[in-house]
Amino acid sequence: MANVIIVLILVVVVGIALKSTRKHMKGESSCCGGGGEIYQAVEDKKLDNPIIKEKVFKIKGMTCQHCVANVTRAINAIEGVSSQVNLKKEEAHVVYDRDVDDQVIIAAVKQAGYDVI
Repeated sequence: MANVIIVLILVVVVGIALKSTRKHMKGESSCCGGGGEIYQAVEDKKLDNPIIKEKVFKIKGMTCQHCVANVTRAINAIEGVSSQVNLKKEEAHVVYDRDVDDQVIIAAVKQAGYDVI
C-alpha cells in the first residue's frame, strides 16, 4: 500500500513538472529573470552613421522572448552596433556603423549568459 501511495505522488509531481516545462518551452511562463511581468519588446536601436558591415552570430541558450530581449539589450549596449535577435533561428543579425571587434559582441552575449557558436 505504501508503494502505491509513493508511486501516485511521483506521478503527480512528474505531471506538474512536465506541464511547467511545456509552458516554459512555449515561452508562456516567466523565466530568465522575467519575474512574471508582461514581456516588453526592446526598441530598435538607430545608428548615427551609415552601416558599414553586417554579421550573423549563432546564439545558443535562448528559450523565450525574455532571452531574446536580454541578448538584444546586451548587443545594443555596445556603441556603434545594432542587433535583431531571432529565437527560432537562434541567431543575432548585427549591423555596424563603425569598426567593432567581433570579440566585443561575443563577450557581451556571454556576459548576458548565452553562448556564441
